[in-house]
Amino acid sequence: MPVSIAQDGTKLWQRRTSRAELLHYAGWFALLLLFVFTWQVMTRDTIWAFVLDAPRQAADIGSRMWPPRWSYMSAVWKPLWDTINMATLGTLLAVAVAVPLAFLTARNTTPSARFVRPVGLLIIVSSRSINAIIWALVLVTILGPGVLAGILAIALRSIGFIAKLLYEAIEEINIEPVEAIRATGASPQQVLAWGIWPQITPAFAGISVFRWDINIREATVLGLVGAGGIGVNLESSLNTLAWPQVTLLLLVILGTVVVSEWVSAKIRHAII
Repeated sequence: MPVSIAQDGTKLWQRRTSRAELLHYAGWFALLLLFVFTWQVMTRDTIWAFVLDAPRQAADIGSRMWPPRWSYMSAVWKPLWDTINMATLGTLLAVAVAVPLAFLTARNTTPSARFVRPVGLLIIVSSRSINAIIWALVLVTILGPGVLAGILAIALRSIGFIAKLLYEAIEEINIEPVEAIRATGASPQQVLAWGIWPQITPAFAGISVFRWDINIREATVLGLVGAGGIGVNLESSLNTLAWPQVTLLLLVILGTVVVSEWVSAKIRHAII
């Protein structure tokens, strides 16, 4: 901490030197300039008349959305069930691909750190970098609208998530039990089954359940692009301005997400 001496000889303690203080304020000034620039870019095409009128429009739509149209619930059960199945099957498919991919990518289990591991990392990054809605748009174009496109979109998005977390868990295992089992003359398959897999089982279970919980949320909106599920009903209700139905669908989606969160928390607690 810098110290300066006053005229009377008193020591004055300073938090920063003069140079550091100047750099500190220069940094804040640069941050302010960056904020002003980004604000101008963000609001360049903003129509402020619409922004000022937004509270009135929101109040008008809110008045039309209440009360929910409970009679529409009979048409919601099947797409809701499709949404849950879409998330579940997509997660299972992703797990089936992500587990071997994680072992091929982890440094301590990959057969080739020079060739196989980079390919595995490329697949993981490609999966994680593309949103599920983008996958759904592409798959709906290829396969046509329906639940199949939604299942594959969720799976393709989830592979990278599960594989990344799992291969990191594999790289962090305790190597001593693995070496002990290998020293007995066990085959690579036996080392994997008895030395590596028991150590990553809790991580695998937690990752899978957590991803399923996320996929429930994603599956509810994939129908907006034609991938099936309750999102199809939500899109049709929005297009026809059936606001009481929109309210009911939003409440159903909220309830589904809350229940899935509770179920996943219970499962993770029981396993881990």
